[in-house]
Amino acid sequence: MKTANGINLTMLCDYYELTMGNGYWKADMSDKITYFDVFFRSIPDSGGFAIAAGLEQIVDYVRNLHFSEEDLAYLRGRGMFDEGFLDYLKNFRFHGDLWAVPEGTPIFPGEPVITVRAPAIEAQLLETYMLLEFNHQSLIATKANRICRAAEGRTVLEFGSRRAQGITGAVTGARAAFIGGCAGTACTVSDQIYGVPAAGTMAHSWVQMFDSEYDAFEHYCRTYPDNAVLLVDTFDTLRSGVPNAIRAFNNVLKPLGIKKCGIRLDSGDMAWLTKRAREMLDDAGWTECRITVSNSLDERLIRDLIRQGAKIDSFGVGERLITSRSEPVFGGVYKLCAVEDGEGHRIPKIKISENIGKITNPDFKKLYRFYSRETGKAEADYICLREETVDDTKPLTICDPIARWKRKEMENFRAVELQVPIFRSGELVYELPTLPEIKKYCAEQLQTLWPEVMRFDNPHQYYVDLSEKLMAMKDEMLHNAGRRSAGEKK
Repeated sequence: MKTANGINLTMLCDYYELTMGNGYWKADMSDKITYFDVFFRSIPDSGGFAIAAGLEQIVDYVRNLHFSEEDLAYLRGRGMFDEGFLDYLKNFRFHGDLWAVPEGTPIFPGEPVITVRAPAIEAQLLETYMLLEFNHQSLIATKANRICRAAEGRTVLEFGSRRAQGITGAVTGARAAFIGGCAGTACTVSDQIYGVPAAGTMAHSWVQMFDSEYDAFEHYCRTYPDNAVLLVDTFDTLRSGVPNAIRAFNNVLKPLGIKKCGIRLDSGDMAWLTKRAREMLDDAGWTECRITVSNSLDERLIRDLIRQGAKIDSFGVGERLITSRSEPVFGGVYKLCAVEDGEGHRIPKIKISENIGKITNPDFKKLYRFYSRETGKAEADYICLREETVDDTKPLTICDPIARWKRKEMENFRAVELQVPIFRSGELVYELPTLPEIKKYCAEQLQTLWPEVMRFDNPHQYYVDLSEKLMAMKDEMLHNAGRRSAGEKK
């Protein structure tokens, strides 16, 4: 896979992935089987959940892993890499296994969203790009969903390309926003590549190009009679903008029998202006004219506008969505959780830190979601060792993994494995859904969350528990690590 500049994205990796790869090769560890988990530690904006996104781009990346002659020449020129390692990279491809939670799934901290089982060098090289796509798209999908929920069913369009963090920030950001609930984007190339519906009307410059505001509106209505949305705040929204829009609608659209039209405001007191504009449009008989607003919106501003009775049919949301301005880092990580010995037996691995939140869960794991059979709502998630299975015909007690005294008794529930196989022995075994299918799946999954989990402020903490076996393994590894540490100090 290459960028528009012809750059091989295999090289979009942290330099230490390559230096470690060279080290693994020299230590005869290049074929050592390793297990890595992708998970995240905290939910952006102190929300109750996040939304998984970016898997399609990760799949494309994994399928196209290779090193070109130019890449190898560059690495050779650094003078740090063994010639045998460079020869190994000539025929490099991914031979491992990969499991992932489908895009659009609500996810929670600490859960293995993606798991990789592969030879050490192969697994290590996936880290940077995999985190790049997972972190960025999950962040934007999560932010978009917050904004769409704040809009309470009104249309939300992503308008942020010009303020995005680079090309991919705009293009895949629009894709992620669509997954999260946006109806479309202003980014044309995201429509061309991914099928995110592109939409747009006019800028202030269109109005300024004509001798009068009315002339600009009339010409636009004649050019696009079936999609006449007029920007009414170039000069004075209520004194000239809305009256001139009504006049253009009357003179151009009305004789054609067209009632579908709209106005857009990009500045001013949106609550006040939209109320007055609605009155003016209704009094003139344009009751079906839709009002769209834009200008540095986010979920909290949208919620406030609706509470103030603003007469808004749709929102165009730009910089605060496409950059997730309130919290622009998702914080997903890629951590080793197990290796295999020469006989294929797994050896669990754990990362320990004085920061409790950075202590990892060891070994190869499985992720369940428990749904109530009575309500259909998601009640808890459950992480266990890969060999374990959950019998959902029997009651089960789950706990908060930090505050173990917090317990929930699970009865009459349905247990569903969340991760699905994506690659087996380097071959793609997953049929990638279309973007509309991902969006629909996301909306369906969000319906399974309780409203308390979806609150913007102080959301209910969703339970994510570890099985008794996994918890016992983790406790033992922490205890043994503490003993070793104490012994080293003596």
